[in-house]
Amino acid sequence: MKKKTKIQIMSIYGQVLFEHESVDNTIKETVEKAVSERADLSSADLSSANLRLANLYSADLSLANLSSANLSSADLRLADLSLANLRSAKFTEPIYISDLYSLKLLPKNTILTFWKYIVNGKSPIQDSGKIEYKVGKTYTEKDCNTDEFNECGAGLNVATIQWCLKNTVGNDSVELIECQFKVSDIVAVPYWTDGKFRVKKLKVLRKITRHQAVEILKNITKLS
Repeated sequence: MKKKTKIQIMSIYGQVLFEHESVDNTIKETVEKAVSERADLSSADLSSANLRLANLYSADLSLANLSSANLSSADLRLADLSLANLRSAKFTEPIYISDLYSLKLLPKNTILTFWKYIVNGKSPIQDSGKIEYKVGKTYTEKDCNTDEFNECGAGLNVATIQWCLKNTVGNDSVELIECQFKVSDIVAVPYWTDGKFRVKKLKVLRKITRHQAVEILKNITKLS
């Protein structure tokens, strides 16, 4: 018989805010349980917590310490992050498109990763011969369109992996590049975006095939 593990969520002031006990318990499970029971997690100390794919919908995390926490693909819709410490917190693309509009509210030095699809090393949308994307290289665009009423404008356009796959159906020859940038590099998140937005600077982390991108999306969906 497996032993149950009790995990407590402490406040930054040393008080117990919530506790949960279960077999194979994790901090993610405990936080999700607290959120589902509408526990007050304002001022919670969740530094370095692994909250990847956690359901934090409508969570009150105001004043919480989330420094170095892994918030990759967590559901942060309607979550209160006002005055939260998000220094060095890890984010990747959100599952929900509505979360894109909140990206600019994160600390300016927050590092994000999104995707871009390319054909023969280049964006199929840009003028030929402009940029050939290579792994490990950093690219900057000075002439960016900051008008968020403009869905597709000048700049380095990045998107969710879903968007890239949706717009390349039937074309298995395309490749995807994983792009890293800071919140301060975002120049426009169009109001009617279906997953794409513009940045002024990015670094290419890796290049994958469309088939590999499909497998990544399958894993995200499976874990969500």
